[in-house]
Amino acid sequence: MTHYQSDPRHNTGPECRSMDEVRYEIDRLDRLLVAMVKERQDYMDAAARIKDNRGAVRDEARIEDVVQKVLVAAKKEGLSDQIAEPVWRTMIEQCIAYEFSHWDALRKA
Repeated sequence: MTHYQSDPRHNTGPECRSMDEVRYEIDRLDRLLVAMVKERQDYMDAAARIKDNRGAVRDEARIEDVVQKVLVAAKKEGLSDQIAEPVWRTMIEQCIAYEFSHWDALRKA
């Protein structure tokens, strides 16, 4: 199981009293998100390797399934749909584009 480490958290959002504190926590979270998105990319690499048909790279039903699961999780965590849905749809589209290029590169060799 992957374990993500970051700088120590100094404040929660409600505890922050300065923009320096807010920026420190955002930067800390961004480093964690980069590591997590990299792990997601690793699964795009696996999908490109496993899928034998290029047409299987884009799966509309799977896209909607992922988005709906994210929206349920977002609601549970108190994350606004205005943030969650467009962030995940953008990430999914970029992951699909990446997977297409990786799928093509694997088969050129």
